[in-house]
Amino acid sequence: MAVAFLSIHFIATSQSAYEIKANIKPFNKGYFYLAYHFGNKQYLIDSAKIEPSGDAVFTGTKKLQGGVYLVVFPEKNGWVECMIDKDVKFSLKADTSKLLQSLQFENSIDNTVFTQYQQKSYEIGTAMNDLRKKLSGKAGDPAYDSINNIIKTLGQSMQDYRMDIQKKYPNSLLTSIFNILKDPEIPPASNHPKGKYDSVYAYNYYKDHFWDGISFTDERLIRTPVLQGKFDRYYDEVLPQVPDSLMVYADKMLQSSKPNEEMFKFFLSSLTDKYVNPKYMGQDAVFVHLFEKYFLTGQADSWMNEQYKKFVFDRGYSLMSNRIGLKAPELQMIDTLGKPFLLSSIQAPFTVICFWDPTCGHCKEEVPKMDSIYQAKWRKSGVKMIGVMVDGGKQNWLKFIKEHNLVGWSHIYQTDEMKDKIYKAGKPGFRQLYDVYQTPMVYLLDNNKNIIAKKLSYLQLDEFMEAKKKSQQKLP
Repeated sequence: MAVAFLSIHFIATSQSAYEIKANIKPFNKGYFYLAYHFGNKQYLIDSAKIEPSGDAVFTGTKKLQGGVYLVVFPEKNGWVECMIDKDVKFSLKADTSKLLQSLQFENSIDNTVFTQYQQKSYEIGTAMNDLRKKLSGKAGDPAYDSINNIIKTLGQSMQDYRMDIQKKYPNSLLTSIFNILKDPEIPPASNHPKGKYDSVYAYNYYKDHFWDGISFTDERLIRTPVLQGKFDRYYDEVLPQVPDSLMVYADKMLQSSKPNEEMFKFFLSSLTDKYVNPKYMGQDAVFVHLFEKYFLTGQADSWMNEQYKKFVFDRGYSLMSNRIGLKAPELQMIDTLGKPFLLSSIQAPFTVICFWDPTCGHCKEEVPKMDSIYQAKWRKSGVKMIGVMVDGGKQNWLKFIKEHNLVGWSHIYQTDEMKDKIYKAGKPGFRQLYDVYQTPMVYLLDNNKNIIAKKLSYLQLDEFMEAKKKSQQKLP
């Protein structure tokens, strides 16, 4: 279990906001730790000394936010989970030799129901696994069908047990967790349009009902081990991976969570983390949308620290000008002979811009490979190559160009005087305009100098250009 330590301050008081008594055998010395889930991690928030009797008491003056918490063993090699909601003063007992079976709570209906559910789930799950081991043959065989029917009956009994809890405790945290874990049930084909199975209808139904029964203002869910997984699956697997669509659904989620600051903060920061360095090219447009709509308008100012704010704003300003589909920013530089260069003067069906550094190990490998495919293939089809020196020194740059015979390229750079002039004018430099935070950094432009691909390897660039050519040939 990954645990991040938070500073703990103890304040003497006659009134405790919470009091959790723990006695877990065989521990009779050291400390128990109280932790909570947050996203995919766990964070320590308190500690309690274990008396020789085995008793330990967590107390604090600050109210614990609702969620699933953990009483962690002294060596941090195990834990007992408990729910914090309305009941904040309760006790638990357990024995590590038979942890789940021995776990008992007092003065907490939430945790008693939670423990009974876990015990029931373990009991039925074990029985189902034992039966699966006995399965042999195939459907239609009497022995196979008999065992399979028992497995189905056990599974249904567990589902009925969950539904009974939800009916009895509709506002409980456990019910909300069940709702997160539940997948939408697509209606039978007879209920689809025209009375037959429709894959588009099925997909849209699943997508539109993915969050049924879940409140985006229920901040208890933040401190559970299930919300982050549901969130990631929604954006990675359920929604179409098109920036414009992702923006629409992100806005819906954020607007729905707006009444609760903690949920709004969780969703906005999670979306930011996901799309500031996205899995797929072009999805950084989602982050730019978030930056412009929520961060620049001050809607996150109340909870951002200075370090996080600097990171978001630096990345936001760097990505605003180089999204897929935008006109590539002008490059005002000089070539190896000191002659002025303008990107807008280049005429080509495709233009590749490679920002590189002659002292960068990765550049030393990638740039010659890129040149090989340029000389063997791209150059013949009219592709223009532009190499921009980022760092490494002019002499090292010229030496590398000569030694590797990088001919046919437009090799350009900016002098220190040119950089100073841009800085003093308050204008962004090429690093910000093209988000050059590492090298090599590669962009692909179309014949109108619009950005159509970025941050790809030379092989990916080649595949992309081939796909573009084929799509253009199909056009009437």
